Amino acid sequence: MTKTHSGSCRCGAVTYEIEGEFKRFFLCHCKRCRKASGSSNAANLFAPDAKLTWLTGEDKVKSFTLPDTRHGRSFCIECGGMLPRIRDGMAVVPAGSLDTEIDIRPEAHIFMEFRADWDDHLEDVEKLDGGPQ
Repeated sequence: MTKTHSGSCRCGAVTYEIEGEFKRFFLCHCKRCRKASGSSNAANLFAPDAKLTWLTGEDKVKSFTLPDTRHGRSFCIECGGMLPRIRDGMAVVPAGSLDTEIDIRPEAHIFMEFRADWDDHLEDVEKLDGGPQ
């Protein structure tokens, strides 16, 4: 049974549906993904032969591919929120852009040799339900 998930950018100007099954889920620590995400890693889901449909705001979707690489990103030009893209027949979906729940968990941290120096023992960092006081 094919699953359909929906998602959006941060400001809600762009909404989408992705029809297909997520087969892989990686947390990538390569330098390019760290730069693109502004964080310790990028959390991306991969769905071969998935169908991506822009429901609203397709004109606000901008894509960038780093020259001479396969590394690229799609994002909302209004808020910068990361969005899915199709690469070589594979949907690459930023996990944080989804508005629906998924039934797959990350299977691996990849490119750990490039991880940030501060990305160590994060399980020991205080966890707050809200923002700091």
